[in-house]
Amino acid sequence: MRDQPVAFAQIEAHRRKLLASSDMLEVEDFGAGSAFGQLHRRRVGSIARHAAKAPKFGRLLYRIAEYYRCGQVLELGTSLGISTAYMASAPGVVRVLTLEGAPAVARAAGEGFAALGLQQVEQIVGNFDNTLGEALLRMPAPDLVFVDGNHREEPTLRYFRQCLAAAHEDTILVFDDIHWSAGMESAWAQIKADPEVRCTIDLFFVGIVLLRKAFHEQQHFVIWY
Repeated sequence: MRDQPVAFAQIEAHRRKLLASSDMLEVEDFGAGSAFGQLHRRRVGSIARHAAKAPKFGRLLYRIAEYYRCGQVLELGTSLGISTAYMASAPGVVRVLTLEGAPAVARAAGEGFAALGLQQVEQIVGNFDNTLGEALLRMPAPDLVFVDGNHREEPTLRYFRQCLAAAHEDTILVFDDIHWSAGMESAWAQIKADPEVRCTIDLFFVGIVLLRKAFHEQQHFVIWY
């Protein structure tokens, strides 16, 4: 059996601390196209329980970044930074630029990055509608893009098209919660049908998009993961 990287244990220890935390944060929830978010107070432990991806998906993102040598990683939706930490810990990752809408959550994530020694993580705080353009100017050719925010059809498609315009042939795009709602189902169907997309892998909770022209015909796979 393949040995697990030390980072996995460190990140999961950090997750356990977050799950046990009763600290309260002001969470700003941006709707599709909203200029202003609604504020809600939530416990850190609750955010960690409901918003952070399960360990197997963190490990998957780590392995993708490691295997495909993704030096430049862009993430939409930091939350408390668990997925960010997995990607940033992968060998060969030079820089992770992560976007988060809620300032208090971003600060909590930043404290976690510091505790884990992840100096290669940079944060941009604000509504993705306003910050994604800036992020793509700062990282114009990302190798790996993880979209884990908003979870609505129109914004998801908009973010996809913005990232696609900046992508290179070997860029890998990963979308979270592709079957979360009818709107996300529709967004995933439209992403799959885009002529620039050459291959997709549906893992139910996440969808992986490949752009390599070596796939002469579009191929779509569904895998129970």
